[in-house]
Amino acid sequence: MNISEFRQYGRQMIDFIADYWESLRKRTPLQDVKPGFMNKLVPQDAPVMGQPWEEIFSDIDKVAINYNTHSHHPNFFAYFPTGISYQSIMGDILSGGIASIGFN
Repeated sequence: MNISEFRQYGRQMIDFIADYWESLRKRTPLQDVKPGFMNKLVPQDAPVMGQPWEEIFSDIDKVAINYNTHSHHPNFFAYFPTGISYQSIMGDILSGGIASIGFN
């Protein structure tokens, strides 16, 4: 990934996250799946070579998000989820992006 692709895909990811939060109330909080269900959704072996971003990105929603426990859904009562805000997401992006080890 070069810097131009990083900018493009980063914007795509921000839009995806915003769309996720906007659609959260329409999602089912807890999925009815059995252990091992994901074995049918992902390759048995990790790819030898990196995959194109488009393939990775399409798997995020159809594999990871669709089967996720949406603990911030208003009808999820199993436990109290962590606080989340757009500001904290931006902080996570900055922290991960500058990769500071925090010595000073």
